Amino acid sequence: MMLYPSIMKLMEKTGSRYSLVIATAKRAREIEAAAQETKNVDGARSISKAATEIADGTVVVFDADDADSADEVFED
Repeated sequence: MMLYPSIMKLMEKTGSRYSLVIATAKRAREIEAAAQETKNVDGARSISKAATEIADGTVVVFDADDADSADEVFED
């Protein structure tokens, strides 16, 4: 059972449970792939790392309707 980050904090960052699940799963797969390439396994679960990154703001989740605003953020 995950105590941190709380589901409420994660929901504030994503807006919906669906977006939260999709974003966390995508990021966890990226973390897992990077760990396999570098053979760097530190013991922490990739899903926990992904959730923590979303909660901390390291990973930003954009709604598909806000794709134009996401492009503006990455252009700056």
